[in-house]
Amino acid sequence: MSATELVAGLAPEKKPRAVELRAELLELTEQLEAIPEPEKIFAAEIKPPEPTYLLARGDVNQKGDPVATGALSCIKGLSPELGLMANTAEGDRRRRLAEWITSPENPLFARVMVNRVWHYHFGRGFVENPNDLGFNGGPPTHPALLDWLAREFIRGGWSIKNLHKLIMMSETYRQSSDWRAAAGAKDADNRLLWRYSPRRLEGEVVRDAMLSVSGLLSEKTGGPGFRPFTSERKGSLDIYSPLDSDGVEFNRRTIYRMHVSSAPSPLLDSLDCPNPSIKAPKRIVTTTALQALSLMNNAFVTRQAQAFAGRVKREAGEGLQERIRRAFSLGLGRAPTQEEAEWSKGLVEEQGLTSLCWGLFNTSEFLYVN
Repeated sequence: MSATELVAGLAPEKKPRAVELRAELLELTEQLEAIPEPEKIFAAEIKPPEPTYLLARGDVNQKGDPVATGALSCIKGLSPELGLMANTAEGDRRRRLAEWITSPENPLFARVMVNRVWHYHFGRGFVENPNDLGFNGGPPTHPALLDWLAREFIRGGWSIKNLHKLIMMSETYRQSSDWRAAAGAKDADNRLLWRYSPRRLEGEVVRDAMLSVSGLLSEKTGGPGFRPFTSERKGSLDIYSPLDSDGVEFNRRTIYRMHVSSAPSPLLDSLDCPNPSIKAPKRIVTTTALQALSLMNNAFVTRQAQAFAGRVKREAGEGLQERIRRAFSLGLGRAPTQEEAEWSKGLVEEQGLTSLCWGLFNTSEFLYVN
């Protein structure tokens, strides 16, 4: 039954009031519809931590005595007691746990940190998995050295800078990458570090190195990152597409790159750059034809080669030999050999300086740490 029919069926003395109420309802309905939709946000209500109780047979309804916050009791030399009450504030709990973890008497934290830093310098840690120094991670290849570096790390006031210096000034780090047949026959994987294993630069570092050599690298630090993608709203979905641009804001270090899984970078993906949404304690390094094709044909590489050639022309003048030497100095950090200089001269005369710069970007010497 409609509202008009309902009013018509009322007693005569009640009809005026019904009409007034109907008009008031329509007015309030219009006011309600005019109110904008409130914004929705995801938020958490911060509450002080509740006391933890010993539960009889694990039943939450059978609470026993309160249990104070503590640490692991299986680590020798450290007391698991943190000296906290059951109702201690959360901030004090976190601070006390951090002090326990970084205690000079706790060897685990220092060992994990040392192993991780060693992993990034050599491509492989003392323990194969940087995220697992337990039984499943396997035994360390050099346990005494790992322990010594951990003690030096603690003694140095937990200074990462001092740890880097200590490792990089060692004879082990400064070894040649030359192959020795006798050593290779006994340890082909170089687990005992009889040489420095050649290691390909990470995809992000390759991109940054090209920007640096070309002279286009932006030195801007901090602030919002750059977005190498476009977005389009379709219904309830945001559709992202990769964006290849040579704007100044896109020439920042790759650490400032905002990543969207549906709009990856073809160059970085081909160089085994992991998806940031997935934990990757150790990167998988592959060698594929797609990497060579990306380094040859990717638009970013082409632009950087052109900018590289422009920089060489500005800095080396008109002499062809001077330009070749400058290109090798910027790209590979050394002067060309006589044979390389002759080949480069023929290449530049035939195809231009950009081709030489593009070729240097594609050399193993540019892409690998030896």
